[in-house]
Parts: sequence; structure tokens; C-alpha cells
Amino acid sequence: AAPQQGTMSTEFWLISAPGEKTCQQTWEKMNNNTAKTQTLSSNTKFHIPDLKVGTLDILVGLSDELGKLDSYVESVARKVAQYLGDVLEDQKDKLQENLLANGVDLATYIKRFQWDMAKYPIKQSLKNISEIIGKQVTQIDTDLKSKSQAYNNLKGNLQAMERKATGSLLTRSLGDLVKKEDFVMDSEYLQTLLVVVPKQCYDDWKEKYETLTDMVVPRSSKMIYEDHDHGMFTVTMFTRVVDEYKHHARENRFVVRDFQYNEEEMTAGKNELSKLASDKKKQFGPLVRWLKVNFSEAFTAWIHVKALRVFVESVLRYGLPVNFQAMLLQPLNKKVHRKLRDTLQQLYSHLDSSSFAVDDLPMDIPGLSGLNIGQGEYYPYVYYSINTDMLSDVVKR
Repeated sequence: AAPQQGTMSTEFWLISAPGEKTCQQTWEKMNNNTAKTQTLSSNTKFHIPDLKVGTLDILVGLSDELGKLDSYVESVARKVAQYLGDVLEDQKDKLQENLLANGVDLATYIKRFQWDMAKYPIKQSLKNISEIIGKQVTQIDTDLKSKSQAYNNLKGNLQAMERKATGSLLTRSLGDLVKKEDFVMDSEYLQTLLVVVPKQCYDDWKEKYETLTDMVVPRSSKMIYEDHDHGMFTVTMFTRVVDEYKHHARENRFVVRDFQYNEEEMTAGKNELSKLASDKKKQFGPLVRWLKVNFSEAFTAWIHVKALRVFVESVLRYGLPVNFQAMLLQPLNKKVHRKLRDTLQQLYSHLDSSSFAVDDLPMDIPGLSGLNIGQGEYYPYVYYSINTDMLSDVVKR
């Protein structure tokens, strides 16, 4: 399926309106006004199955809970998407093609939404279905935390070792720059030091290194490595003057690196680096697969929450028996938002004065004030926003 996300808006408006003579009429009227007589949006019917209604009290409480669940499930889907982007690193441009829902791009999934009867059986109560979704997504969130922490630790350790292997001569590991023959080995009295000298001080070093203390082996200094700013020199002396030599070297801006030539340790260091690199490579594939699968799980769960919210809100607003049409609008672009909003207002403004299912109830029932709970804007029709751009921080509901 070719994603439409590049050309069209990533924002969808999920709305519902009461059935007129038939729900088909409700759909045709809205579609004619927004997509045929004027081209403001691309529309599809949004299929919600016959869910169990339950009592009005339960619906009112559920309306509030579903608002919180909506925010939570969306935030988990976005976290998984963003972490997949982090893990892909230099292949981040492939992120969009990896963010699929049930194997298709996100816009296609929403437009062809089918309720997943196996995961969320509609014989269960609405409350049970919302709890199933809550548990499932909480598990994804928990697993994401532990998996990301383990992978980030591994990546951090590898980066620290890589920095040590490639940084300045003042800080980097030296094992791969030296050879055994650069050192006086197995001597009771003599020791070879590695000294880092700024480039502008080379002459100074050659002139002074033999006289910084007594007991320095004459002509024992040679440069064994040079980077952009410094050179590294060897110098050999009697072990007893090493501490004094370090002190005088520091006074002259020569830095003695703390280094003992030990082949076993150096091999272990190299092995550690290649082990970390290999561990990261081994974990990369399974982690990417887990993130792709669980992004799909979280995203599809989120759209099921939207379906639940439309159902609950439509019953609360339009009353029983259940008779409403859910519709998905994809505005062509941001510029048409106001005109589309005005068109819907004209179509549905009469709903404001019609009797709500809750007209005869006392208005102090907790959670009943304003029915579209947690939503900053009120419209005469049921409305929820879905943004399929999973990497934007701006979240509208």
C-alpha cells in the first residue's frame, strides 16, 4: 500500500452523527457536503460493531476513563515509534516505512478499520474491553522501559570505549598505538614512560627530557605516535626517579600517561570492545522486530479506544436505541479546517437543541458536565482527532 501521508494531512477527524431515516442517509449527506459539492476532505465510513451498552451510569464513568486511556495508549504508541527512530540511528530515514499497523500504513489502517473480534470480544462489557486494552498497553510500556534501558546501557558502554579508542592522546587508550619493543621489559631497575607533548613543544622536549631528573637513559626518547595536536614519546629511566620525573614533566607541560605494557590486559580491552560491538549487532535485529510488532499493537489498540469513545459518547448524546453513523474525515490540508468545521456546524447545529439522552437526569452526576470530557472544544456532533504523524510532539484529541 502506498502511504498517502506525504501528500495529504496526517490529521483525521473521527465524528459521529445520529442516523436520519437510515444511517446511510447520514453518511451521504455529510459526504456530499464535504467531498462532492466542495472538496474539503476525503471521507470513509468508520465501522464500529454492536457493542454492549450497559447502564447509563457506567457509560458516564467510562467516558471519563476512556479519555485517560486514550491519552495513555497514544503516548505509548508514540514512545515506541520514537525509540524505534533512536535505534535505527543512521537508517532513521527508513522509520516511516517501519511504522505499520497490521502490515499497512497508518492512514490505510484507519480508513479500513475493522474491529479485532479475537483480541477484544464484543460479548464482553465495554469496561472489560477497556481493561483488556489497558493491561495490554501497560505491558508494552513496561517491556519498552526494560528493553530500552538494557540496549541504551550497551550502546553507552560501547560509545565510551570507542571514544577512548579514538580521542585525544591525553585521554585515549594507548594499547593499539604501542609495540612491545617500545619498552624496556622485565627490568628490576629501569622503566619506560609514555609522555604526551604538545606539537609546539617538541624542541623543548628534545632539549629537556634527559635533564628533568638524574638517572634518565640518554637518547632513550623516540616519537611513536602523533595526532592533530600532540606527539607521544617514550623515555626510559631508573624506576626510583619516576615520580620526580612526572612532577618536573608536568611543570613543562609534558603529560606522562599512566600506562603499563601488559599484553593480556590490552587483548582483553580489544576483546571487550569487539564483544560490545557484536552484542549490539546481535540485539539490534530482534529489538527492531519487537518495536515494529509492538508499535502495531499499541497503535491498533489506540484506534480501538477511539472507536470505544465514539460509541460511548454517541449513546450518551443521541440516546437509545443505538442509532448513529461514525465517519472518518481526512481534511485535505490545514487551510480547509475552518471551512470544513463551518460546513459540519451547518449540518449538525440542530443537534444542540435536540433532547440529549441525559436531559432528564440531575446534572450533578460525576463526570457528566459537558459529555465530551477532557476535550477543550465542543461541537454539536461527536468529534475526536487522530494524528498519524507519530513523531510530532503536538498531540490533539
